[in-house]
Amino acid sequence: MADYKDQIKSLQDELKKTKYNKATQGHIGIVKAKIAQLKEKQDQRVQKKTGKSEHGFTVRKSGDGTVLLLGFPSAGKSTLVNKITGTESEVAAYDFTTLSVIPGMLEYKQAKIQILDVPGIVSGAASGKGRGKEVLTVILNADLVLMVIDVNHPEHYPAILREVREARIRLNKTRPDVFIKKKSKGGIQIGKTVPIEVDDDTLKTVLREFKIVNAEVLIRSPIDIDDFIDCIEGNKKYVPALLCISKVDLASAVTVEKVKKELNADLAISAEQGINIEPLKELIFQKLDFIRVYMKEPRKEADMNEPLIIQKGTNIRGVCSKLHKDFVSKFRFARVWGKSAKFDAQRVMLNHTLQDQDILEIHLR
Repeated sequence: MADYKDQIKSLQDELKKTKYNKATQGHIGIVKAKIAQLKEKQDQRVQKKTGKSEHGFTVRKSGDGTVLLLGFPSAGKSTLVNKITGTESEVAAYDFTTLSVIPGMLEYKQAKIQILDVPGIVSGAASGKGRGKEVLTVILNADLVLMVIDVNHPEHYPAILREVREARIRLNKTRPDVFIKKKSKGGIQIGKTVPIEVDDDTLKTVLREFKIVNAEVLIRSPIDIDDFIDCIEGNKKYVPALLCISKVDLASAVTVEKVKKELNADLAISAEQGINIEPLKELIFQKLDFIRVYMKEPRKEADMNEPLIIQKGTNIRGVCSKLHKDFVSKFRFARVWGKSAKFDAQRVMLNHTLQDQDILEIHLR
């Protein structure tokens, strides 16, 4: 039986020694494609042995969105979740205090946001070390990942990024707009609406490495060869993320600023001292792309205490679909008050896009 781990390492070593340029672009593409396929075979072998495809914790989603706290052991995640939700997650100054997923609820701007405190991950997590595979699979159901990095251990950040990527998760990236349609004949045809750094020959070479010899390809967003391989495999999860530097009360101001700049962190916090906790809540709300819409019945006042929480960019059709399966088919018109309306009680239809704190009155047949 092939030793996939050794083969992958050999190919990765080859990549490190190969300088990227136009002449080597095709070869690098082939090597990366081979690595991706070997990793897939390695995962399939593990699944066959265990009889399970994943080993994740079971967490029931609740609220308007779910945020997963991700970090190494003793990064301060449990203290943070306690601070922002009031949940009692056991806290101690030693590693692996949290041994299961502990959910808490953050209520902010009338939104209910589920916060999941999971066991700390370690290097090798994607391969199953330290229950890491269990932790990483929880991300698949999260709407946002909040990475928590101890200010005194900035080296944990690149390690976490490696593990997350190995687990087929892409943080702070959107799914590339790439369309691949396999055909029975005609070779490979490539169309692009944007310039990309990879030439057509390399794209075709990579496709053939995946046994795709006849296909129509349309690329509508800037991509590199890794993005293209992700699109061919089609098994990646794209999740927004925030990065926080924690325990800033245990480091000098100079160190905090240096680490924050080096890692391009969103915020420097101390859960213990309550530093920047409110700005963190606001960042979470913004990153989840939430807006609040207040529903109003005809001839009644709007309920300003219980907004409907929806994603930014949602139109009235989306609201109707969320409220009831029959609302779209029974829809007559709606009236809107607020930022998205040209005037109060403007009559609008299903394609009208709502804005934060709009008041919406839906009229049905």
